[in-house]
Amino acid sequence: MGLYSENYHRLSRLFGPQRLAVGSYLSSLDDGLDVRLDVVERHRYTLDLHLTYCSVDHETGELTPSAQLRMYHDAHMAEVMHLNADRRLTRAIGPLRPARSIFQQRLRMSSFLNRWLEYLAEQGHSIGTLEALADTGAAPPDAGPDGVDAYEIVRRIAG
Repeated sequence: MGLYSENYHRLSRLFGPQRLAVGSYLSSLDDGLDVRLDVVERHRYTLDLHLTYCSVDHETGELTPSAQLRMYHDAHMAEVMHLNADRRLTRAIGPLRPARSIFQQRLRMSSFLNRWLEYLAEQGHSIGTLEALADTGAAPPDAGPDGVDAYEIVRRIAG
């Protein structure tokens, strides 16, 4: 459970989602690939989030990589509820052997989140770079102005 706690604290330091209202936020830097954070639901002891790059998987049409997260305020833990990664991401971070248990699967997802949050912080993403979005329902662009796509960023994380 130490990894869950570490993810909670990394996420809190990085974006401070506990202080954000329900809605969508965008963090833009010079790397050409924006990060989107959606505060989906807020409850007394939990906060449900969706974290993703603004990059669309050409095969599925979904944002990738993306993670559905739940923060537990009382326990100071962050759990990955679901992780969506395309085939290129899987190749970049290496083959994932089938999980023998739910615990192993959740541990791998949490480990990926931990590396991803560390990478986002190293790149300069923070609460200071977040801007609230008007929810238009439009899909974000695949790559930034410099043509950097999520695969390249994830390759750097895994590298």
